[in-house]
Amino acid sequence: MASPDPTICTIGVKILFLGDARSLYDSVGPAAATSGSAGFDLVAALPEDASIIEIPPGERVIVPTGIAVEPTMPGVAGFVYSRSGLGAAKGLTVAQGVGLIDPDYRGEILVYLLNTSTILHRLRRGDRVAQLVFQPFYPPVWEVCEKLGDTERGAGGFGHTGR
Repeated sequence: MASPDPTICTIGVKILFLGDARSLYDSVGPAAATSGSAGFDLVAALPEDASIIEIPPGERVIVPTGIAVEPTMPGVAGFVYSRSGLGAAKGLTVAQGVGLIDPDYRGEILVYLLNTSTILHRLRRGDRVAQLVFQPFYPPVWEVCEKLGDTERGAGGFGHTGR
């Protein structure tokens, strides 16, 4: 699908719907809230016979999304971020901070959600649980050295630059 705005670069991403997940997404895959959004909503592809899961305070659950993806551009990976509304308003965040979908991974995208609130939360089949963003990454070419370059900060650690 071409971008509606010719000034925005796009990449091809192959998507495989697993089970009956296609009915939970737009016809072509995860949707963005607006035409300028960077994140595409991942939904809870819970089985019909277990269409609600509970997340007690302080606990984590694995939420299936029902999709697998393959970016077609080298050097691009998928990153799973918390949805701001779930994280800020309800305390449901991606458990590991950010999930990484390596370009060579072909399995289902699973979202680990952590309930950081003090109340029990329930997720229903089709609820938006996270957002998927595609970003470039840069594999390093390691160069062993005896000394790193000097900077104003140097090796000062946490809180070092605070006033």
